[in-house]
Amino acid sequence: MAEKIAVYPGSFDPITYGHLDIIKRAIKVFDRVIVAVAHNYDKQSLFTPEEKIEMITEAVKDYPTVSVDAFHGLLMEYMKKAKATVALRGLRATSDFDYEYHMAAMNRSLDDSIDTLFMMTGKDYFFISSRTIKEVASLGGLVTGLVPDHVALKLQEKSIHKQKG
Repeated sequence: MAEKIAVYPGSFDPITYGHLDIIKRAIKVFDRVIVAVAHNYDKQSLFTPEEKIEMITEAVKDYPTVSVDAFHGLLMEYMKKAKATVALRGLRATSDFDYEYHMAAMNRSLDDSIDTLFMMTGKDYFFISSRTIKEVASLGGLVTGLVPDHVALKLQEKSIHKQKG
């Protein structure tokens, strides 16, 4: 039987406990999960792709079936190269579903051999978004308990550099 590989794509700017909740649950369903950092030309990122990969790698170090990578271009092309058959997407609220549904339909039209699996973020994390985390951290707020400690430190470092600059 072929190995079941899922790709969890996203900007992960930064990774949060909501993302990690999805990853922890996905490893129970798939043989391997690839967390794939997407280069999104429409979003202004706080962290470089290398910083994101470093933070995610540290966050998933205890999960041997999880790997971290980055990609440019179409997700479907990346998934073919990775031999993955499922794109994993997290949903926090119904507002996420509309966007994700349209993306899944477009991806399906590009390659109908790849499915999209939607997973609801756990009840303790549905209110967390990377955008909100960055905003709170930039204003000096504590994000402890919302992101791993090493990510909170990186956010604090970025906020200090931003204030000095």
